[in-house]
Formats: sequence, structure tokens, C-alpha cells
Amino acid sequence: MITIKSRREFAKMARAGAAVAATHAEIREAIRPGVSLLELDEMGAKVIAAHGCTPSFLGYLGYPANLCLSPNDVIVHGIPSDYRLEEGDILSVDAGAIFEGFHGDAAFTTGVGEISADAQRLIEVTEEAMWAGIREIRKGRRLGDIGAAVHAAGTEAGYGVVEEYVGHGIGREMHEEPQVPNYGTPGKGLRLKTGMALCIEPMFNLGGRHTRVDGDGWTVRTEDGSISAHWEHTVALTPDGPQVLTAADEPVPVEFEQARAQG
Repeated sequence: MITIKSRREFAKMARAGAAVAATHAEIREAIRPGVSLLELDEMGAKVIAAHGCTPSFLGYLGYPANLCLSPNDVIVHGIPSDYRLEEGDILSVDAGAIFEGFHGDAAFTTGVGEISADAQRLIEVTEEAMWAGIREIRKGRRLGDIGAAVHAAGTEAGYGVVEEYVGHGIGREMHEEPQVPNYGTPGKGLRLKTGMALCIEPMFNLGGRHTRVDGDGWTVRTEDGSISAHWEHTVALTPDGPQVLTAADEPVPVEFEQARAQG
């Protein structure tokens, strides 16, 4: 579970995270009515390659695309298709990249053109919940502290908090232990330690929390057809505290070896 053991490993994960951040920036600029999901997927592949990385998703357990693109009632794992975005849609964009064996993974949700006030609030609250969970990533805190913070943000806003799909550890594999649920009890669960890397990823539904999976075995939708938002960042717990590796700002190098020597 201790993913990062050296400054060199941290730098590799930061490089993967930077590719994800760049992919998000390019895709966000391209999202508009009329663009197809396949066009966005192709763009994502080019950006990841331009940063010297490979897509984490392509071929993962048979997944057939470079990105997960999930419009409207699709919560996660939407397979890019020839669907062309329409005014008023919302779209969740999930990207992953690998650099020299280390992964970065992050997601965001945005509107297409003018969207409803309800959709905008859902997007904003889900993002705020992600940051609430990230603020709990401190040495000595527990997984339950993260989940409780995320869950509180969603339930206080009246949203369905998805429980079947959760955050996760990340490093040499895209999905590693521990699982990081979007619910929990403060002070309970695995204790957090320096060197852990976690993906915090709330998924909130405008309606109920329940889900269903399409016949393709991947596409996860809200059971009641309500829209859904998804946000995610890869976060490393460093000797200096949490650092978000998939944000636009470049992470600050840290000395993990010295921290271990000091206990």
C-alpha cells in the first residue's frame, strides 16, 4: 500500500499526472455542441502520447478506448461513441496515463454550452466533495475520514451518493488497495501513511444513488435516469502533506528517503 518510496518514483507519478492534467485541459477546450465522443477520445490519445505516456484505460480488462466519456445519466465507464454532444448535456471525462510503469488518473464533469441550474450545482458540489476528501489526506488520519467528508457533502446537498464504485489506491497499477469509498465513519478504517497515493473520486446523482450497467458490461448509468457528476484526482501523501499529482500546477519534489529515515 506504500506506493511511493523515493523522489524518483514520485517524479514518475507526477509525470503521469501531468499528462492527465494536460489531457483534461485540451478536452475541456474542445467540448462544445456538435463534437463527437470519438473525436474527444482521439484527441486524448494524442495528448497522452505527446507527453511520453500511454493510456491507462486502453485494453484494461478489455476496455476498448483511451478515455472514459460519460454523458448525462452515465456515471462512469462510458465508452466513446459517435454520439455528438448537444447543448445542455453534461459530460464526465475520465483519463489515465502511464509513465515508466506509474499511473495517474483523474476525472472532471462539465457542461456543454448552457446547462440547467440544477446540473451546474450538481457539478460544483461534486467537485467540492472531492476537495473535502482530499483535505482529509493527512498522516495518521483514516480512510473513514475521507469517506465521511465526501458523503456529507453529497447528502447535505440532497444528492444520491454512489456506493458501488469507489476511489482507490494507485501507483504501479491503476487500481490498487486500498479501496476508498465515498462514505465512512470518521476515525475508522486504514490509517494513512506517507508514501500512499490515493484517487479520491466522488460520484453524485441528481436523483437516487442506485446504478445499472448496460449490456456492454462497462457503461454505468443512474438507475432512475437522473444526471450524474464525477470528479477525481490522484493525490500523494508526502512528508510535506498531500500533493495533487493530476492538477495543472506542477507538484513540488519531496524527499521520501529522508522522511523514512526520520521515522
